[in-house]
Amino acid sequence: MARQPRLILPRQPHLILQRGNDNQTIFREDEDHARFHGWLQECARLYKVAVHAWVLMPNHVILLATPDDEDGLALMMQKVGRHYVPWFNAKYGRSGTLFQGRFRTSLVDAAPYLLGASRYLELAPVRAGLAADPGRYRWSSYAHHAGMGSDTLVTDHMLYWGLGNTPFQREAAYTDFVQQGPGREEEELIGTALAKGWPVGSHAFKAELEKKTQRQILPAKRGRPFKAKPAEDGASAALE
Repeated sequence: MARQPRLILPRQPHLILQRGNDNQTIFREDEDHARFHGWLQECARLYKVAVHAWVLMPNHVILLATPDDEDGLALMMQKVGRHYVPWFNAKYGRSGTLFQGRFRTSLVDAAPYLLGASRYLELAPVRAGLAADPGRYRWSSYAHHAGMGSDTLVTDHMLYWGLGNTPFQREAAYTDFVQQGPGREEEELIGTALAKGWPVGSHAFKAELEKKTQRQILPAKRGRPFKAKPAEDGASAALE
């Protein structure tokens, strides 16, 4: 059976997850992170993808990005891979694939979840025990959002701009937001959606996506409907 195409909508934010094959390490040294970051920036501009947040973990990459068209995300990820994989293989004397199959995408309902999705991925190093706080992990967009440095890869989303009228206000508000941490329900929702390639949003958001894309988004109803209504006398007998 043919695989269902990824659900990608132009000008809508998406979470993107790309893992190493068999969860192997894809970044061993700072130079590896820097090369990937540079090629990602180049390819994002080439294919008109706005990257709002990112994190490079030892064995996977998570991005929060908005493509300008339906093809931009795939073209960007393919192009980055064509740069990075041969370079990585040559550097470490290896051959073969580096990434685990296709990357996953999860559409994000922006207003309620975009900033939470950004926080989720920037806290990934903390959850993994790689840093005590996100500011101590070099390879993410947190430093940019918190005012610790400028990152030309990042295109700030309008919801980030809405955090304040000045850069200082936005950075302070975002820092506080991340320090508050996500609620358990939000963390589970985003984590599960990202792992499975499901949309991040409410039931109503998913129902609207189904209607718009003519694709099954919501879980199918379990069980079979009755072929015929149970006889009334049987129902009456059950109540006696």
